[in-house]
Amino acid sequence: MEEFEDTTEKVREHMEHVAQHSNDPWMFRVALSSALLAVAAAITALVAGHHANEAMLEQIHASDAWAYYQAKGIKWSILGAKMELLEAQGSEPSKKDEEKRSEYKREQEEISRDAQEKESVSAAHLKKHLIYARGVTLFQVAIAIAAISVLTKKRRFWYGSLALGVLGLAFALQGFFA
Repeated sequence: MEEFEDTTEKVREHMEHVAQHSNDPWMFRVALSSALLAVAAAITALVAGHHANEAMLEQIHASDAWAYYQAKGIKWSILGAKMELLEAQGSEPSKKDEEKRSEYKREQEEISRDAQEKESVSAAHLKKHLIYARGVTLFQVAIAIAAISVLTKKRRFWYGSLALGVLGLAFALQGFFA
């Protein structure tokens, strides 16, 4: 994706150069709209990256919580095995062991809820990332089509570019309000 960003930046710079050396006001509008699309793409890409990072961090925290959940489960099982051995030998398990085993089970339930919440937050961030990424893609395609309009001197390509820019903006706003 970075290679595509570099290419669109070069195209945008070329369009600005053409617009500066042309007396055609349409060329200036194409260059200006392309610059605005590039700014929108950069901001949207930054936000998309933020949500991707947050999704990954939340998923890591969820994985840590699940590992902690398993550790409590292992302790619960070991303590249960100890209590069964004592019963098999004709001894009563201590109240402290019974309480500790119940505590492990309660802790597991809390840890499970926490891990599921972290997974849910991670999924929400990933969903936002995907929405913003679509916006970035549309902005970049819009810039490329604007360049085609300059090269071919056909305004319909520029109008198409503006339409794609509006769609990119719609995705950016959707990500913001999602």
